[in-house]
Amino acid sequence: MTINRRDVLKAGAAIAAITALPRGASAQATFAPAPGAWRNFQVVTRVEIAKPAGAMQSWIPLPAFSEPDWFKPGGSTWTTNAKSAEIARDPKYGAEFLHVVWADSEAAPVVEVTSKFATRDRAIDLSAKGSAPALSDADRALYTAATDLIPTDGIVKTTSDKIVGGAKSDEEKARLIYEWIVDNTQRDPKTRGCGIGDIAAMLKTNNLAGKCADLNALYVGLARAAGLPARDVYGLRVAPSKFGYKSLGAGSENVTKAQHCRAEVYLSSHGWVPVDPADVRKVVLEEPPANLALTDPKVAAARKALFGAWEMNWLAYNDAHDLVLPGAQGPKLEFLMYPQAEVGGQRLDCLDAANMKYEIIAKEVTA
Repeated sequence: MTINRRDVLKAGAAIAAITALPRGASAQATFAPAPGAWRNFQVVTRVEIAKPAGAMQSWIPLPAFSEPDWFKPGGSTWTTNAKSAEIARDPKYGAEFLHVVWADSEAAPVVEVTSKFATRDRAIDLSAKGSAPALSDADRALYTAATDLIPTDGIVKTTSDKIVGGAKSDEEKARLIYEWIVDNTQRDPKTRGCGIGDIAAMLKTNNLAGKCADLNALYVGLARAAGLPARDVYGLRVAPSKFGYKSLGAGSENVTKAQHCRAEVYLSSHGWVPVDPADVRKVVLEEPPANLALTDPKVAAARKALFGAWEMNWLAYNDAHDLVLPGAQGPKLEFLMYPQAEVGGQRLDCLDAANMKYEIIAKEVTA
């Protein structure tokens, strides 16, 4: 299924009309992030090896993504009984993580990492004339390239071409892809974790269901196939939504399972623009009373905002793909959003708490 530019304009007008309707629950249908005061947070990540045996090591992602307008990392400290622990940095994308190595004889391997950062909401006024600096040739090449699970040729390119049609501007192409994702995908609650993001398989099987690492990766792949620089940003929700959306915030200080990745697209007029079609589908499925229609005011408000804005109750780890973890025996990672560990040369399943135990606690703090 594809949509054309006229459909997008009609959808935009419908959304504006719906969100303008006076309703008794209007506060629930307001979702309008905008830059304001900075908020400061601390997250503590504790990793334990549940079944120690032989060589043991772990890699813990650090919130080190730096964007002065909306995310400022404040550094990380740690305590551990490991024989070594040091911050490592992926040479291609700059993703940072703590690499911990325990002695083979350690009976209770543990590491606790405390990270600080500051965030503030984002919103790009796409109706205003932009003056963004040009993306460097190196960054343009990086953010239009294929990755192992995000190809830009074959069925991805064919699908992208059909979606963007005769669109001329970067913004028009980016918006068409966003609306297509919202209209044609679904959030699947049975997907493990955040999904894996194998977008060619999704398109070949016509199974366009998954979670954020699937749906937002699909956006990134379709955008790159259209010649638009785009990237996934992998992170973690750390606080409730101040707009009252239960589905778009952390439910408690324990954010161990609150991982969420987002997407950005680079428009020549405005620079990096935040998008999050996966969260629109999350609102559809999960926002009370659940299974909402796309025309529901709560969905319409989120759909309107999430092309150009993010609520920053969320930390950004990195935008890396296909990472080779230093010292690892297991395979490279499509992305690094969860703590990783190996025991006896075998990679542990980061979603299996019985073998790899970790907890992440987030708190808002004064600067």
